[in-house]
Amino acid sequence: MKYKIKIEPEAHRDIQESINWYNNKQKGLGKKFHKEVKAYFQSIKTNPFYEVKYDNVRCIPLNKFPFTIHFSVNDVDKVIIVNAVFHT
Repeated sequence: MKYKIKIEPEAHRDIQESINWYNNKQKGLGKKFHKEVKAYFQSIKTNPFYEVKYDNVRCIPLNKFPFTIHFSVNDVDKVIIVNAVFHT
């Protein structure tokens, strides 16, 4: 069963700041970053049960960019809460 994703405002800011930073480094690179983040969101919708790293927060590293998505899972409501997208 697919879960819904709720992205916290702090995580939205993390993503937007990273998109802007990458776009300043190379045109179109921010779009590639955003595309990868969205692909990982789709992936965790179907399989959110990654290892718990701290305080019931799970983490999944991106492949192409040095970032980790930090999220928690509400199994009762079938919601994934994205808390942050941190640069590693």
